[in-house]
Amino acid sequence: MIFDRGLGDLFVVRTSGQIVGPEVLASISYGVAVLSAPLVVVLGHDSCGAIAAAQSSLLGDMPSAPELRVIIERVLPSLEQARDEGTDTRNGLTAVHVGRTVDMLSRAGTTLGDAALAGTCAVVGMIYRLADSRVTVVTSELAERGAV
Repeated sequence: MIFDRGLGDLFVVRTSGQIVGPEVLASISYGVAVLSAPLVVVLGHDSCGAIAAAQSSLLGDMPSAPELRVIIERVLPSLEQARDEGTDTRNGLTAVHVGRTVDMLSRAGTTLGDAALAGTCAVVGMIYRLADSRVTVVTSELAERGAV
């Protein structure tokens, strides 16, 4: 619905907090290497619960379900970077996290990173605003340096 595409037009992999583990990376790589996907979008959204949970964990409030900790652990480095950059709003934290995820996916040595460097697949970060259905592009560190 967000991108006005039909059934089967998009290869979608969804995770809480846009976290990437081995299975997610393999699935995205499949989309790029086998299905020749020309674009990978890391799509965050405002009021992200995973960001809120990671923020709460910094105050000592851990989720009751231990399985949820992996989400928090993968988001925390983004919160630390955002803090170092002086960003503390939830949407600002989400933007930093989406940018870090794009950078991680775009690094050379992976199927997706090599495809991005070769120009056969772009990796873009975006944030979806729930209230008005607007999408904003997030600039990643690698993109700013011209590495992708």
